[in-house]
Amino acid sequence: MSGKHYKGPEVSCCIKYFIFGFNVIFWFLGITFLGIGLWAWNEKGVLSNISSITDLGGFDPVWLFLVVGGVMFILGFAGCIGALRENTFLLKFFSVFLGIIFFLELTAGVLAFVFKDWIKDQLYFFINNNIRAYRDDIDLQNLIDFTQEYWQCCGAFGADDWNLNIYFNCTDSNASRERCGVPFSCCTKDPAEDVINTQCGYDARQKPEVDQQIVIYTKGCVPQFEKWLQDNLTIVAGIFIGIALLQEMERASRRQIFGICLAQNLVSDIEAVRASW
Repeated sequence: MSGKHYKGPEVSCCIKYFIFGFNVIFWFLGITFLGIGLWAWNEKGVLSNISSITDLGGFDPVWLFLVVGGVMFILGFAGCIGALRENTFLLKFFSVFLGIIFFLELTAGVLAFVFKDWIKDQLYFFINNNIRAYRDDIDLQNLIDFTQEYWQCCGAFGADDWNLNIYFNCTDSNASRERCGVPFSCCTKDPAEDVINTQCGYDARQKPEVDQQIVIYTKGCVPQFEKWLQDNLTIVAGIFIGIALLQEMERASRRQIFGICLAQNLVSDIEAVRASW
């Protein structure tokens, strides 16, 4: 006996447990987002009456938590269990899923640039739809208020877009106290005020346009969003690149160090080990 042992192919423990650890975090974040979404639906009574999902005329922000949480949960599960159990099917699924998300992000970025006028029209339609449903859902209401406060805007292209809402429109038949007004989130803020005046938008659109500009924001959210994009183009591009790199970041091969190929690396190691049996 020479004391020498044959050393066959081995699975890289560094790659294996890096993928596992990274995806455990993703998995738990996905569960958290799903939990928040389901809790919000339970608070609104949606879980006890599933048909009410279609009742809201606008966008329900809870969907955002559920979709993002679902994707993160599936991705985290496949990467975590695939790495831990050395399951090549789950690892390949994880790799393909990452590739699809990365491709969709790039496609969305290109289409948004090429069809920017169409995107602008869809954004206008989307905002106006949600203006109509402003009082129908508290989560949607909070989302619109946050958007108008953050971008200092009112309506899609101006404060008069609030005529689409039954509580704020200026028709003679409207008996609401909010008639010809706007939500408080459209009001210009006084730094000296500690308490939000939720009635600051009452009768705002009955005033002359010069006086309106003192009380409320008169610029629409679509133009303000375009301006924000232009002013922060470098930041937005950096975020997209950062997301793409994070998704690719689980790969540590000899040539490149970034997630799709790291998973593929582990698959190759596992298959090499199995082939040597």
